[in-house]
Amino acid sequence: MQCHYRGVWTLDELLERVSAALTAEYSGAPNGRVRDVPDRRAVRWYATTGLVDRPSAMSGRTALYERRHLLQLVAVKRLQSEGRALAEIQAELAGATDKKLAAIAKVPGRLLESGERPPEAVRPRFWAEPVAAPAKTRPPEAAPLNGVALGGGAVVLVPGTPAAADLADIAAAAQPLLDLLAARGLLNEREQS
Repeated sequence: MQCHYRGVWTLDELLERVSAALTAEYSGAPNGRVRDVPDRRAVRWYATTGLVDRPSAMSGRTALYERRHLLQLVAVKRLQSEGRALAEIQAELAGATDKKLAAIAKVPGRLLESGERPPEAVRPRFWAEPVAAPAKTRPPEAAPLNGVALGGGAVVLVPGTPAAADLADIAAAAQPLLDLLAARGLLNEREQS
């Protein structure tokens, strides 16, 4: 089965589209402090600060971006070219619709369209799956555990159901443990017998 994503790009593919979109009607940054075209680091920073949406999805360790990211990045660069500060741009673009972003960004339609691109192979998450023991070494089905009250709030769990005679033997065998727990203040004094 081969699966395809429509309109999804890696960061490098997104930046190629941003660069192509900015070749038309773009005067560039007004000063030397701002890049004409954002680089990978700038896009990540814009996403961290909320200026641009976070990646839409991940394919392994590769972030995937969509049409809205392209519109956001180009809109940011066009507004920066007018000499506007990032804080001002962020306030204007916060919650902007795709229609508003498209009006500011003026991205040519051919750049918004995308061919299909297969995602990278996703490796199985082996650590998230329970480990099954081989059939030969698998333990037999465990009997249900039953609690035997020892006093002072201490309970010992035993497989199966102990008989009345077993309860007395368990209590006698557990007395040194109860003495130690009491000496260390680890028992509930109200429940001690």
